[in-house]
Parts: sequence; C-alpha cells; structure tokens
Amino acid sequence: MEIKWSLARLCLALVSAVGALTGGGMHAAAESLGSPPTIDYALPDNWLCLPGRADACTSDQSTTVVAADGTATMETFSADAAAPIDCFYIYPTVSLEKTANSDMIAGPAEEMSAAQQFARFASVCRLYAPMYRQVTLNAHQTGGSTREALALAYGDVRAAWREYFASRNHGRGVILIAHSQGARHLARLLRDEFAADEARSRLIAAYVIGFTLPVEADGGYAGLPFCHAAGETGCVVNYESFRAESPPGPTAMFGRLHDAEPGVRPACTNPASLAGGEGELHAYLTEKTTVAWPAQPVEWARELAVKTPFVSLPGLLVARCVETADTAYLAITVKADPADPRTDIIRGDALDRSGRVMPDWGLHPIDMHLAMGNLLELARSQRDAWEKTHH
Repeated sequence: MEIKWSLARLCLALVSAVGALTGGGMHAAAESLGSPPTIDYALPDNWLCLPGRADACTSDQSTTVVAADGTATMETFSADAAAPIDCFYIYPTVSLEKTANSDMIAGPAEEMSAAQQFARFASVCRLYAPMYRQVTLNAHQTGGSTREALALAYGDVRAAWREYFASRNHGRGVILIAHSQGARHLARLLRDEFAADEARSRLIAAYVIGFTLPVEADGGYAGLPFCHAAGETGCVVNYESFRAESPPGPTAMFGRLHDAEPGVRPACTNPASLAGGEGELHAYLTEKTTVAWPAQPVEWARELAVKTPFVSLPGLLVARCVETADTAYLAITVKADPADPRTDIIRGDALDRSGRVMPDWGLHPIDMHLAMGNLLELARSQRDAWEKTHH
C-alpha cells in the first residue's frame, strides 16, 4: 500500500495537539468516553508490530550513505531473528480522526511512524508496538478537555505493557522507546510499573524522546539514572532537539519545564556523546520526514538521485546538550563546508499550516531520525551489557 502522508507532514499538522498533551479484542473507537471498551492485547490484531509477522516494522530500511566527497554507497539492512532482547515502542501523535481518541485500526499514519522511528531496532531486538487510542488533533482543535482522552490513551498503553510483560516477555531484557505523546505515556509508565524489582530488573533502558523530563533530586527520573556511558543499563535517555542557532525561548513547548517547582531543571541526554560535549550524529533521514509543507524533493547532494527510503550523511550533523538556568535541549549544528557537495539544508522544523517555522517546537518532527544510528549503537552496547549480567 502506498503511504501518501509523510510522518513529518503529520507531525507538522499535529504539533499543536502535543502542546495540549504536555500541560475485548475489538477495533474500538472512542466516540464517547462514558464507558469505553477494554482492549484485549492478547489478540494480535491490537498490535501494530509483533515479532514473526510482516507488518509496519518489516518495512524497507535500505539507506544511501553519502560521504563528504559526494560518493554514494548502499547500506543494506537485516533484522536479527535471534535477537536476545525485546524493544517496546509507543508511537507519537499521528491521528487525524475526528473523535477525541483514535480508533484501534492501524492506518498509514501509524505504519509510517513505526517504519521510520522503530523498525530499524529490529537489528538489535524483537519488536513490540501496541496500537492505542491516542489523543487526536481534534481533541485539541475543538477546545475540549483532554484529561479523559489522555486517561483512556494511557490506560491502553499500560494494559498493553502489562499483557506483554506477563505473557510475551518470558524474562527477557527490554528497551522502551517512545516519542512525543508516546513519550508522555512512557514517562508515566516508568513511575507506575517499574517500582517493582521484577520489572526494574528487566529494564535495559528507556528512550523518552520529544517530551521534557525533570531532573529529580537524585539526579535521575522515577528512581532511574540518566544514561551517561555506553553499556550502562537501567537508565533513561531524554532529549528534545533544536537548531543551535534557534534555541528554545520563553514559550517553547520543549526543552523547558513551565510548571516545575523552582530549582527543578529539565533533562538532556546527548545520544551522540553520553558523557557530555559535542558528538557526531548518525542520522537516518528521508524525504518523507525532512520536507516542508507541502512535500518537495530533497537534493541530498549535487547530481545525486537517491532511490532508497533513507539517507545517511556522515559527519554533517553534530549535537551538544545546552543547559541554561531554565532550559536544556539538544542543539543541532550543520557543519557546512563549501567543498562538501552535500546539502547544508536539513529540513525538519515544525511548521504551521501556512508553512511558517514554529520556533517553539524546534526540530520535534525529526527528533528520532537525527540520532537513530546513535540510539542503535547505544542499544547494542546496553544489550550486550545486560546479557553478560543476566546469563
């Protein structure tokens, strides 16, 4: 099936919804929140991705790697059918449905999200991604309360996690991965479900991307430290990306905590340099996530036609966590070089419906694309470390 909507275009249409969110086996729609049906996550139809089947997480991940001299090579991809650990993913806001909560039918938007933000992790782990009745753009645009809608969405996520942990995990280590609205739900899940020793002992890491977490009194979040080194397990990665030349301002939706108590600062983990300082990003970009509104072709390098779904541009992007008195964010810099034939324009800013950049949102639509390779490298090191101590 041809997917005509890009994940970025959806994100750009839906970013205002995220602002609202930051403050029986059936495909159930939530027209009324009075008595919503319970979703039976024992049934495969209620999962976007499951191991051993062809779905959104088995999409083509082939990549054109464009070097600084313009040379292009093909990078193939293969999943690890014998992966010793699992990954559990909660996708971001992608629903354009007219109800407060989405239905449970996997459409192009959910499939695109999994294909671009999660499928590549199949080289490290077995992939689990539940469908859930997420809060839609409509819930915010109509001016209604999102409290009940959020509760329904989180209830689904928690139910999916509990079914996975009880019936599908079988004692394996797990990395939790989420972006935007999904990251909000993951942040709560870490508090609600990982106080128990059994769950915490299986937690390899949590990648909470595109949702601002506080640094708590113990230096971590929900009793978990933030990751500071490759191979560290039981830790959290958290960041929101902004262009270095356009940092989050006073009204920014990410990179700051608007309702935090005095002295509580936001977190930032640099997946390209966990110990601190600047690091080179290993991005996996695509026209479908880096174009403005409406879609326009991207020229990745002069006289280069790219036919793969993804593009990697080694050495072009670097990142550094920048912290001020009240902000913390991942600052992204393009290392422009006149001798480099590759593009110096990396699109991915959040735009309004008129195509104007919304600086308060930074590079939210491509938070995960920018550091995908770095997150994969970290996941491999954490997988190996966890395996050594548990087998």
